[in-house]
Amino acid sequence: MVALATIAGLPSAIAAPPASAVSPPAAPASAPYLNKWLPVSTRVDDLLGRMTLEEKVGQMTQAERGAVDGDRDQITELKLGSVLSGGGSVPAENTPEGWADMVDAYQSKALATRLRIPLLYGIDSVHGHNNLVGATVFPHNIAMGATRNPRLVRETQEITAKETRATGPQWSFAPCVCVVRDLRWGRAYESYGEDPKLVTKMETGIEGLQGRHRRDLKSPEHVLATVKHYAGDGDTVFGSSTTDGYTLDQGVTVTDRRTFMKTNVAPYVTAVRKHDVGSIMPSFSSVDWKEDGVGNPLKMHAHKELLTGVLKGEIGFDGFLISDWAAIQQIPGDYATQVRTSVNAGVDMFMEPNTAPQFVETLLAEVRAGRVTMSRIDDAVGRILKAKFELGLFERPYTDRRHAGTIGSPAHREVARRAVAESQVLLKNSRRALPLKRGEDIYVAGVNADDMGNQAGGWTVTWQGQSGDIIPGTTILEGIEQYSRNVTYSEDASAPTSGSDVGVVVVGETPYAEGVGDVGNGHTLNLSDADKANIDKVCGAIETCVVVDVAGRPQIVTDRLPEMDAFVMSWLPGSEGAGVADVLFGKRPFTGRLPVTWPRSEDQEPINIGDRDYDPLFPYGHGLRTRR
Repeated sequence: MVALATIAGLPSAIAAPPASAVSPPAAPASAPYLNKWLPVSTRVDDLLGRMTLEEKVGQMTQAERGAVDGDRDQITELKLGSVLSGGGSVPAENTPEGWADMVDAYQSKALATRLRIPLLYGIDSVHGHNNLVGATVFPHNIAMGATRNPRLVRETQEITAKETRATGPQWSFAPCVCVVRDLRWGRAYESYGEDPKLVTKMETGIEGLQGRHRRDLKSPEHVLATVKHYAGDGDTVFGSSTTDGYTLDQGVTVTDRRTFMKTNVAPYVTAVRKHDVGSIMPSFSSVDWKEDGVGNPLKMHAHKELLTGVLKGEIGFDGFLISDWAAIQQIPGDYATQVRTSVNAGVDMFMEPNTAPQFVETLLAEVRAGRVTMSRIDDAVGRILKAKFELGLFERPYTDRRHAGTIGSPAHREVARRAVAESQVLLKNSRRALPLKRGEDIYVAGVNADDMGNQAGGWTVTWQGQSGDIIPGTTILEGIEQYSRNVTYSEDASAPTSGSDVGVVVVGETPYAEGVGDVGNGHTLNLSDADKANIDKVCGAIETCVVVDVAGRPQIVTDRLPEMDAFVMSWLPGSEGAGVADVLFGKRPFTGRLPVTWPRSEDQEPINIGDRDYDPLFPYGHGLRTRR
């Protein structure tokens, strides 16, 4: 997403607020907040009591690295509490050392402030430390939902945390615990599935990131987790801005309170009460209560009932709320109204990527005018400081690089390979086409058989992802070649097929992420013409034909299914495509099950387990088994 370049009523560039005429003194070395042996609550109270309003508002502000990198003194001047890297926002040297050096340089600017409050650095490590070239890239959440293996989810996120923190960032904007109810949504692959019970089961990743207890956050092997997007972002109404005003991404969830709590809020109850998650990100989407009459949607970033009343009150969340990318700027009204509304609704820290100075000046004015209370400011800042103390940043603000050598290591990639194998779903297997035999002549067709970027999907090096050889790893074709020396590869199936025992056609999608990936924005659930042609050619010419789908969501294969002897849903496996070959050749058994319902046609969406007249191509939970 691109943040607004200017905001109505404000100039395009505003200097930092002037400092007080007389600066308060620095804290003595004996200040209680600097004593690591004191309880966190005592340290928070002491530090809050020493802070000026300007320092408190600075802690509530997060800027994008690209906006401060040219003038890093802004971190000191604005007293920023946090900096983030958006998708694809990386240091000049996209290496572990380059990341750590960059984060430490920003940290030094934060430590130059009067009270030396350290900086929190956030990043979207959503399927591994995926912005870093060379990191271990795991299957996306929808694939992990197919494994039905919470222990494996925890293990993959432990590796993600270790690789992330070793390069500087102490905070990940993950995991997404949305419940996807419409596969036309471009973020479907970020969900563990369509059933809130499955999503809550797979939330062990929170513990993988943070550790089993809050005290584990001080370890160089853990990062602060963020569950997102609270709430309902996977359950919005399909439409277009030119018809009914609703879009899937950043759209409107039209529901009643009981259904909303049962379907959309339930994963957050588990995240807070069982896993003690440290931060939560509200959704871009809105909620429109049916009982109030359709037509009154309220943005989640302005929803005091759900943010403060339900989340912080009824559920008992004691971490902090971080806004999504410039999300408050979608609230109706001028910028002052947007800031005031969201702060009073319960948002604590504000991701204002390119407008941090404007946010600071505006919130200061709102507090001084009495439209935002000091008690609300203190509550927000106290929650943020609590996380920083728990992370041990006051004692060890700079990057602990001891685990940098494990990034992308064989041991980490082996876990990723196992995750790929367990996520594969065997949907059809006629005449025992699978597993393949190692001595057979294999004919492989399709772009996605040998495209690392396509198999990794969105949120890989860049926000939307891209095709091509963008990260190290093993493609599906390279995995197949580990099992057979007799492999013929033809991207468009133009090479002769004679003499081949088995044809493997790899179909699927090209990378996308939020917004861009919505059906209707140039994307569809239907197979491409090239993929259909490859299926027709190979399955029509070779006696045994296996089709593997590499995509972030089910695709429409109803008319081609009779041509296939075997059909495998591979999802987006990430960097270790050899895991696909492991189950194709029987080294590991097929055990995956569908985390979402597979539609017969695009028009059948939305379709979910429990619907009246439920008649999918493959039902939720379907998955055939094989033995080793």
